[in-house]
Amino acid sequence: MNNIHSILMIRPSSFRMNSQTASNNYFQKITDLNDAQVLEKACLEFDNLVSLLLSNGIPVNVFQDDLVQDTPDSIFPNNWISFHSKKRIAIYPMYAHNRRLERNDKIIKFIENKGIKIDFINDYSEAENHNFFLEGTGSMVLDRLNKKSYCSLSERTSESLVEEFCDEFNYMPIIFKSYQSIDKKRKLIYHTNVMMCIANKYSIICLDSVDSKIDKQILLKSLKDDNKEIIEISENQLNSFAGNMIELVFENNSFLVMSSQAYKSLTKSQINKIEKFSKIIHSNVETIENCGGGSVRCMIAEVFN
Repeated sequence: MNNIHSILMIRPSSFRMNSQTASNNYFQKITDLNDAQVLEKACLEFDNLVSLLLSNGIPVNVFQDDLVQDTPDSIFPNNWISFHSKKRIAIYPMYAHNRRLERNDKIIKFIENKGIKIDFINDYSEAENHNFFLEGTGSMVLDRLNKKSYCSLSERTSESLVEEFCDEFNYMPIIFKSYQSIDKKRKLIYHTNVMMCIANKYSIICLDSVDSKIDKQILLKSLKDDNKEIIEISENQLNSFAGNMIELVFENNSFLVMSSQAYKSLTKSQINKIEKFSKIIHSNVETIENCGGGSVRCMIAEVFN
């Protein structure tokens, strides 16, 4: 069932709209709030989500970000670190220069102090020097059960690094391109995890964002081969972060965690399909979504023993 040990979440110290990521993250929106107001609201949304997860019995390790580095997106740790079985982690190369400062040995030591043993580190961050990027489980939606890595190529997701990761972690790469409509133009979606979510028994996916018929067929075949129930979402729902969800399985109980905006965008039929398999947990993270251009899935790094 892929039970997690716990999750890692980073409570921000300098969250705001990151101008370095806005060039290709079309989910970010300009706000009337000043930086102090944005940070205050984001911390409240963060704390509410943590409380909700804890009340559902999910163990959360909260690391309070410090002000040593200016890291406006530190609330999204899944882009620079991923945890794997057999005491292994991966560290990733980041597109935006100020996001590279998020990689922090203190966080790794913090997790080790929670009883997680780390023996192997696959560090891909040097690829930044050659302008190759792979932003963790933003770039790759991992089907850990069937050992497949779904990757929508973009400026932040380099095919050669996907293949390197898949070789070293024994995953099969499923590579495609997905798009969203911006000012009547089709633009590459910056992260795979905003257009699809993989759970053990189902997948939530915006097939409308995949313009190539061949890519679409490859995706559908792969999901059907693994007997996933396919729950399609529209591009409007994608824009409400309905693709940015995460299944957490703890003590064999399945939870699907999402934002309230994502939940409100779903139809009754879609909710019924999800609830056959998972309990839905949703929380309002509107400030984080608008300023950060990421949602609940991006805020959570699953920790495995």
